[in-house]
Amino acid sequence: MPYEMPPKALADVIDAPLTPGISLDPSHTYLLLMHRPGYPPIEDVARPELRLAGLRIDPKNNGQSRVSHYDGLTLKRVDNGHEEDVKGLPDGARIGQGHWSPDGSHFAFSVTGATGIALWICEVATGVARPIDGIALNCIWGTPLVWLPDSSGLMVRTISDDRGALPEVSTIPDGPVIQENIAQTAPSRTYQDLLKNAHDEATFEYYCMTQVVCAGLDGTIEKLGMPDLICRSEPSPDGQFLLVETMHRPFSYLVPSYRFPVRVEIWDRSGNVVHELFDLPLAESVPIAFDAVPDGPRGFGWRADVLATVTWVTAQDGGDPSVDVEVRDKMFALCAPFDAEPVEVMALSMRYVGRSWGSGNLALVSERWWKTRRVRTWQISPDGKTEPKVLFDRSWEDRYNDPGMPLLKRNAAGRRVLQTDEDERCLFLVGDGASPEGDRPFLDRYDLNTQESTRLMHSEPPFYERPVAMLDVQRQIVLMGRESVQEPTNYFLRDLSGDDLKQVTNFTHPLPHLKDVQKELIIYQREDGVQLTGTLYLPPGYKTEDGPLPLVMWAYPREFKSADAAGQVKDSPHRFVRVSPLSPLPLLASGYAVLDGPTMPIIGEGDQEANDTYVEQLTASAKAAVDEVVRRGVADPKRICVGGHSYGAFMTANLLAHTDLFCCGIARSGAYNRTLTPFGFQAEERSIWEAPEVYTAMSPFMHADKIKAPLLMMHGEADNNSGTFPMQSERFYNALKGHGVTCRLVMLPHESHGYRARESLMQMLWEMVTWLDQYAKGE
Repeated sequence: MPYEMPPKALADVIDAPLTPGISLDPSHTYLLLMHRPGYPPIEDVARPELRLAGLRIDPKNNGQSRVSHYDGLTLKRVDNGHEEDVKGLPDGARIGQGHWSPDGSHFAFSVTGATGIALWICEVATGVARPIDGIALNCIWGTPLVWLPDSSGLMVRTISDDRGALPEVSTIPDGPVIQENIAQTAPSRTYQDLLKNAHDEATFEYYCMTQVVCAGLDGTIEKLGMPDLICRSEPSPDGQFLLVETMHRPFSYLVPSYRFPVRVEIWDRSGNVVHELFDLPLAESVPIAFDAVPDGPRGFGWRADVLATVTWVTAQDGGDPSVDVEVRDKMFALCAPFDAEPVEVMALSMRYVGRSWGSGNLALVSERWWKTRRVRTWQISPDGKTEPKVLFDRSWEDRYNDPGMPLLKRNAAGRRVLQTDEDERCLFLVGDGASPEGDRPFLDRYDLNTQESTRLMHSEPPFYERPVAMLDVQRQIVLMGRESVQEPTNYFLRDLSGDDLKQVTNFTHPLPHLKDVQKELIIYQREDGVQLTGTLYLPPGYKTEDGPLPLVMWAYPREFKSADAAGQVKDSPHRFVRVSPLSPLPLLASGYAVLDGPTMPIIGEGDQEANDTYVEQLTASAKAAVDEVVRRGVADPKRICVGGHSYGAFMTANLLAHTDLFCCGIARSGAYNRTLTPFGFQAEERSIWEAPEVYTAMSPFMHADKIKAPLLMMHGEADNNSGTFPMQSERFYNALKGHGVTCRLVMLPHESHGYRARESLMQMLWEMVTWLDQYAKGE
């Protein structure tokens, strides 16, 4: 069947202009505006694609096959707003993310062509872009370029000139494909796009074969080392060394490439191996628990504030959170010339999750533990002059007491380090500012000695403002993103000392016909007393006296350890109504009310497992939401549809199986049979053999005979999300059909877990509004 087109008001949502991305230069002089094209046509999404070891590869250009691009660049001065389009770009350019040189004089980016990906440079002073000849980027592993600290050029990963011919597919097998496990416990999630045979292995090696090159702005190109399966090559802050990670055999048919063996080395600027740090083995046996990590070292990186010191973390419990130990992780450092023993920087009792460098006297290290939702942030002295000190120790579920994240800045080498005042006494923290009134972002000055915060800025209604960067600490000049319900995000300079505000960008509303959509953050209670929230949207011009409307309730359940945290208000009533095609909001243009994101908390306090009462809590939350919109008089109780994407689709099927609250359902890209995800799913850590009753109770496939309301299902034929194989929707459809349920299954060609092609999005909205018009409006 050909693709369908929805009504024009819905199609306009897909064809609306997209807001440019922005990137601030290191000197805070320019914003780089990166213009987004419309959604790609199906012929672009349908390009040939290889699926190897968890990667999706475009064989024509040796890059990732499902990446977004920009189609134009503009340089805009921050001080006066003057802007100028970058010149010299090729027609129809598919442009990658811009990367500023440390001194801000240039930025680099990729340009994807039909048969390759080129490296381009733009000189800011002239606004003219040019290619670096002789460079064919290998973008298999993402961004393959890093600036040298002196801004003279870049270290890039390129396609090897001598990788040979592409392995040919043989129609005659050499023998059987054999996998074997000898008494080793090695559970794994249901990964997709894995290697399957020797030809896959050879093809994977062919496309991943990489040559590291130093590309100078003067056009010089210097090859470093030998071609190999190099997935990372990062210069040290002084530019004299490279941290190189190289994948190697044996590969696996059970796990993606990020679990393959990796050799970690330090090279000099000529490509010679100075020191082999580690050769990490294949990681097939990592436990499925959320605090599990591979045994051995991980998390390699340069310390950003010194010349050449590499750091990493090593698990002390074998990577297994079930092992009872006092120390879970240790952080180590090794400085040039890398011939001494590593120095222990810190020992952690929970699992390491991140670090931010500042100076020899200041760095932040964070650890967390999934089971308790606890997160702790330490202030340390990397040079060992003072003892570590706890700054924050809290539950990450508790948004009301989140102190915020530290602002970072770029140092002279272009590395991100902590933004501090001149004497390193204070950090600057940016947070969501969650509160019973909704999110009100803030900027605080945090005194490291007293551990007290001073509020410098707090978003005030009716706007939603969030700091982006501190441009001048002394003068307290901040770049802000600012929006309101009817105004899209624009960027402003705010003088915190005088509260002066100066507009930098002027992006306009992309959908004027939906500008007057009514938005309200609503708060209500579940029958067990848990507070719930959701965002209610009503069509432009709607009045209560017009009577109740058909309503779409679109949700996504989440797990919590605390009922108090689950009841905290989410989001802000003052954010711009951003009508994405993948959200339910386009349906407002067809006269539907929408309750978006009604909270569906699944709570398991203390030692309780949340999913043990999944169905009971889910249905209670749904009933509370329905009761609230009916009480308000905006929804007809006989014309409420429930829907969701991914885990929200799973939720939708369960609500239709266990309640009679809804007239119909819409489920996109879901999983419905948990026996097909036996080693855990979503936030469930237990296997099906540990909790068989839970898996059965939560699987709507097992309750297909209870579903009576019509259900529309959609799924991308190329869904690569772990657990949501397209087979899930196909088999659930067959089960429903076998029990006489009114149902429809739409498989979208070439689409993954999220849909991208313009034609697919048009079809999706046509399906949704047609289904609703028939089963909710009754037309």
